[in-house]
Amino acid sequence: MPGDRNDQKLFTGPFLLLSLSHALFAGSFNMMIPELPNYLRSLGGGQYIGLIIALFTLTAGASRPFSGKLADTIGRIPVMYFGVAACIICGILYPIWHTVIGFLIIRFLHGFSTGFKPTASTAYVADVAPLLRRAEAMGIMGICASIGSSASPPIGSWIVKNWGHNAMFYTSSVMAMLSMIILIQLPESLKERQKFKPSLLKVSKEDIFDPLIIPVVIVMIASYFSYGVVLTLCSDLSDQLQVGNRALYFTLFTISSISTRFFAGKIADRIGRVPVILFSIWVLIISMLIFANAHEKHLFYIGSIFFGLGVGIFFPAISAWTIDLGEEDKRGRAMATMYISLEVAIGSGAFISGSYVGNDTHKVSIMFYFSAALAFLGWMYLYWRQRKEKVIMISED
Repeated sequence: MPGDRNDQKLFTGPFLLLSLSHALFAGSFNMMIPELPNYLRSLGGGQYIGLIIALFTLTAGASRPFSGKLADTIGRIPVMYFGVAACIICGILYPIWHTVIGFLIIRFLHGFSTGFKPTASTAYVADVAPLLRRAEAMGIMGICASIGSSASPPIGSWIVKNWGHNAMFYTSSVMAMLSMIILIQLPESLKERQKFKPSLLKVSKEDIFDPLIIPVVIVMIASYFSYGVVLTLCSDLSDQLQVGNRALYFTLFTISSISTRFFAGKIADRIGRVPVILFSIWVLIISMLIFANAHEKHLFYIGSIFFGLGVGIFFPAISAWTIDLGEEDKRGRAMATMYISLEVAIGSGAFISGSYVGNDTHKVSIMFYFSAALAFLGWMYLYWRQRKEKVIMISED
């Protein structure tokens, strides 16, 4: 039975199918990211580069309360369908609406994809994975997403080079369609489901935010701000350093991320979530400092590798920590709250860095230093919280 905690078998049919679907889903929208800045410039919208990621994450974050509530009521599968459908439709719309305003509107709509699919996917994984292997399961899902994310950007750049941007957009849509076909094979994991009705779209304060995971929110925003900075500035930094393929840093980042996810989740299951998260934040800080001083190609490559290591260790642990802190029957809400904080972090990192740097590449290093400082504040908070909890436990004993 899905979600039976006494069953320690992880690699079941539903889990493997979901992992494959998740890889294709991640690849469908990550494929275009390295090429979007130049595409927007070709439309005459170079001044809006900071909105490429910010608009996407804005919609994703705003839709999380709805996706979380719907995942906990109508089921995980329908919510995943909606998220993947957004990728399919937007991939077709990009070539049709060939204007700056059209592009920005589509980016806004495209955000519904990650607003719905990952929220329901992680809740599904929590349902079908054994309790003692939960972080490991999150790590494997992250590996699949990373494989899609790393394999698709070089393919997207190659397609653009040979056939143009429109071919890349259509290919993105096809990948999303394949993800949808796989999802159709999955059984629903939510035991008690409701039929959809418009009243379910009304969200209350309790649906929007899970107060039990406030620590996750604080740590996520402080640490993952750097992700938005990297997504926005590393394409320009790679051009500045004359790196041939702008997608190369995605590949290095993802390979290193995958290498850690194989064991990071298992370690988090054994020694605890917080120690693993604390270590991962230090790795993220080091990567930001390397990027800030990357005046040579090799430093840029090393920074990409360290950033991938940090993210690969961080995300499975904080995902499992979110499930641990939240209520069992409100997993969708807990994951939605976590992902809202993720989108706030990435979106603000992208918007602030894009707005601050603009066309002045000399300001790039300042944003990386700022990201390192913010991540350190997150580390200090989590370290303080851990020490406080230990003191409370000792006093109670």
